Amino acid sequence: MGWLHVITTSFLVLEYGLKLVAIGTVPENRRPSSSSAWLLLILFVPFVGFPLYWLIGSPYVRGRRHVIQAEANQRLIEHTGHLPSIPPGAEPSPALESVLRMARRLTALPCITGVDEGLFGDTGEAYAAMTAAVSSAQHYVHVEFYIMAWDDTTDSFFTALAEAAGRGVAVRLLMDHLGSRKYPGWRHFRRRWTESGIEWHLMMPISPLRGQWRRPDLRNHRKLLVVDGETAFVGSHNMIDPAYGSAKNARIGRRWKDLTIKVSGNIVLSVEAVFATDWYTETGEQLDPRQHFVRKPELVPGGTANAMQLIPSGPGFPSESNLRIFTSLVHLAVEKVSITSPYFVPDESLLAAITTAAYRGVRVELFVGKEADQFLVGHAQRSYYRALLEAGVHIHLYPAPAVLHAKYLTIDDSVAAIGSSNMDFRSFTLDYEVMLPAFGGDLVVRLQANDTKYRAVAHQLSLAEWRRQPRYQRYLDNVCRLTSAVM
Repeated sequence: MGWLHVITTSFLVLEYGLKLVAIGTVPENRRPSSSSAWLLLILFVPFVGFPLYWLIGSPYVRGRRHVIQAEANQRLIEHTGHLPSIPPGAEPSPALESVLRMARRLTALPCITGVDEGLFGDTGEAYAAMTAAVSSAQHYVHVEFYIMAWDDTTDSFFTALAEAAGRGVAVRLLMDHLGSRKYPGWRHFRRRWTESGIEWHLMMPISPLRGQWRRPDLRNHRKLLVVDGETAFVGSHNMIDPAYGSAKNARIGRRWKDLTIKVSGNIVLSVEAVFATDWYTETGEQLDPRQHFVRKPELVPGGTANAMQLIPSGPGFPSESNLRIFTSLVHLAVEKVSITSPYFVPDESLLAAITTAAYRGVRVELFVGKEADQFLVGHAQRSYYRALLEAGVHIHLYPAPAVLHAKYLTIDDSVAAIGSSNMDFRSFTLDYEVMLPAFGGDLVVRLQANDTKYRAVAHQLSLAEWRRQPRYQRYLDNVCRLTSAVM
C-alpha cells in the first residue's frame, strides 16, 4: 500500500508540474484562441492533451524544411532584389502599395505582371485547358497537386503527361502523400507514372519503415501547374473526378465546385519558384535557373494584363503571410468585400476585420456551401454566422449537394486574390498554400462576374432564420469551433 501511495503521489506531482509548465509555454507565439483550446485539453484531459501537444502542438516545421525555406527566400531576394516593389505602369493606392511591400517582405516575391488567360469554373474545361497546355510542352512540365487520382475524368491529363515524357519532355510531379493515398488506384497510377517516364515524388511523405516521418497534420495543399515557364495554372482544383472517387457522391449528385486561373507572363516565374522550392525540399535537386527562370519584359497593367504578386504560405512561413494579406486587404475596403471559401473558420483578427468592415458600411458578402464535406469544420464555420449576420454580412449558401470549393476574394473594384487557401486555421498555419493577388487589370471584374453566377443560385441566410436554429445545433457548432483552434 505504501508503494501505491508513493506512485500515486508521484503521478499527481508530475501531472500538476506539467500543467504548470504548459500554462507558461503553450501561449508562446500562439493566438489566444489556440492557446485556450490547447490549455483546456491539457488541463482537463491531460493523458490526451500532453501526447497530442507533443505530436502536433507546434504549427511550424523545424529542421531541414525550415532551413530550406529560409535558403529559398534568401536566393529569391538575391535574384529579385533589383526589381521594384511595384512594376512600371501599375498604380496601386498608397494603402494597397503598403500591403504589397509587406507581402514582399514576408515571402521574398515581388509584385510583377502577368496575363489573365482565363478562369475555369467547370472541372471538365479546367482539365481540358491543362491537358492542352501539357500537349504543347516542348521542354518541361511541373505538376503539383494536393490530391491526384488517375480516373476517367483525369485520364486525358495524365495521358498527355505520359506522352510528353515519351517525347523527351521533362515531367516532374509532386503530390501530397496523405492527400492522395486514400483514393482508388493509388498504387496502380504511381506505377503507370514510373513506366511512362514521369519523375514523381510524394510531398510530406509518411513511411516510418523507410525512415520517412512527417507530422501528419502538416500537409502541402497547393495546386499548380507550370508548362515551359510560359504558362501556369493556380487555383482550387485537385486532379481528381469532381465526385472525388465516391460512388455515393456520384449517386446523390455531390460534386466539388472549383475555380482555377490560367496565367502567362513573368508571374509564371513566381509559380515556378514555389514549385522549385517544394521540389528541392522533397528531392534535393536544384532546378537550373538558366532554364527555369528566364525573365520576360514587364507589361503595362490594363485589360488582361494585371499586376500580380504570388503569396506562398504554410508551416515554413511563421509570419502567416496569407492571413496577414487577407486581413490587410479587408481593412482597405471602402465599398464592398466578397469572400468565397469552402471552409470559413477565421481567427480573431480576420473576423474583426470582416465585421468591422460591415459595421463601417462596407457591403460584405460571404459565399459558402450550404453543406460542408467535413463535419468538424462545417460545424465550426456555422458558429460564426450569428456574429457575421449581426454585423450585416450577407451570407450566401451555395446549394447542396454541391460542395463549393472555390477560394477567392475581391476588395472594392481594385484588387482580387485567387488560389488554394481556405480561410481557416489549417490554411493559415498548417497547410502549404498559394494565393495570387492581382490589380490593375481585368481579374477583379471577372471574379465579380463569377460572384453573380454563385449569387443567382445561392440562398441568402437571414439573421431571423439563423436565430431559429435549435439549441443542440448551436451547442454542437460551438464545440466544433473550440476543436478547430487546437493546433
